[in-house]
Amino acid sequence: MHRREYDIAFVGLKPGVHEFNYEITDRFFEVFQQQDFHNVKANIKLFLDKKSSFMMLRFEVGGQLDVDCDRCNSNLTLELWDEFNMMIKMVDDPELMNEEEGDPDVHYISRGESIINVENWIYEFINLSIPMHKTCSYENADGPQCNQEALKMLKKLETEKEDSKSVNPLWKGLEKFKHKEN
Repeated sequence: MHRREYDIAFVGLKPGVHEFNYEITDRFFEVFQQQDFHNVKANIKLFLDKKSSFMMLRFEVGGQLDVDCDRCNSNLTLELWDEFNMMIKMVDDPELMNEEEGDPDVHYISRGESIINVENWIYEFINLSIPMHKTCSYENADGPQCNQEALKMLKKLETEKEDSKSVNPLWKGLEKFKHKEN
């Protein structure tokens, strides 16, 4: 199922570059699985360069969204900026070509198609614009937005783990053998 506002009727377009703009908010993601971000205010500029037998799409992703910091779990606002290119080729057997094609930046459609839907690409490209490791930009987690209580708990757990390593009874019995060799 796709939403019509993301359909582009390219048959009626003249050859050349055409611009489409999309304002993306949390509402856009409601039809997809639950996301690990919220408060989305993204702007998608799509440039469609129509040729006789193919189209080049350039998606420019901008805006911002909120995530939880991977280190201190504090709310963190990330700026989005990325660019993605997609080539759409018109062929006789698009299903077969899409299965066999190894390049994810090339998509095939039937020569008889008149509309392309860009909704899934927008979803994918926004997700690809988010860094894998999301942390506050402070090296020592000492920034004003860092969750100090969470950081104290992590430090306490780390200290407990180190203490338990140093008093491991399994290794304690082996130390007497080490001293006999000397």
